[in-house]
Amino acid sequence: MTMTRTGLTYTVLAMFAILSLGPFYWMFVGSTHPSGEIFAVPPNLLPGDHLATNFANLEQNVGIVRVLLNSLGVTILYTIGSVLICSLAGYGFAKFEFKGKKLLFSLLLAAIMIPYHVTLIPLFQLMAKWGWLNTYQALLLPNLAHPFGIFMMRQNMQALPSDLLEAARMDGCSEWRIFSRVVLPVMRPAMAALAIFMFMYQWNNFLWPLLVLNTGEMHTLPVALSSLIGLSRIDYGQVMMGATIATLPIIVIFLFLQRQFVSGLLGGSVKG
Repeated sequence: MTMTRTGLTYTVLAMFAILSLGPFYWMFVGSTHPSGEIFAVPPNLLPGDHLATNFANLEQNVGIVRVLLNSLGVTILYTIGSVLICSLAGYGFAKFEFKGKKLLFSLLLAAIMIPYHVTLIPLFQLMAKWGWLNTYQALLLPNLAHPFGIFMMRQNMQALPSDLLEAARMDGCSEWRIFSRVVLPVMRPAMAALAIFMFMYQWNNFLWPLLVLNTGEMHTLPVALSSLIGLSRIDYGQVMMGATIATLPIIVIFLFLQRQFVSGLLGGSVKG
């Protein structure tokens, strides 16, 4: 009876795994076929010989190597800066008492509830006033101190024993040394989870780069791939190739940090 139940469980899990991974496999296979064969009936589920051709066409049309480097550079810098700033802010909210703390935290929660699209026009006007349109700082600096990231780190920081920090202060450690040598190593799982969120947020960001960037040399991957969808003809081989290139970094980052990701998500539930 137990063996039957275990076999049934693994069968159901295998079916859901196939359903989940099926679209990714079809996307990869589609990137190896010419556009006319992708939607053939019956579908061809084996890799083809058009991978290099689709990549060459994609490079010719959108400059995929340059666009990929743009996205990687912007996303990595944003993720590092955002994780550091959110960790500092979360640490301050969780472990320090200062005047106006409750008001500032209430404003932070209110900022989380404001729809993203409401801020686009004033933020665009601000970038234009500062002369930052079509620059990398316009992609990096807005939302660097992400309200969700600060809230998440604050929740995780509250689970950190205050006695540990007091012991470090009694040993003569400065606040920065406590943060860098005591807090950050303990908060590594939470920071890994936040890094995945911030990486995905910036990597998939489409609307804001579309507004502030006006030259093809500055485009990020989502903006460049959107230009492949024309009004008359769509080369689905190039689209599948671009989607595969856009998906691979996210999969790699998640697989590399998946253990810390789960630990970081559970850490904030210890103390609210």
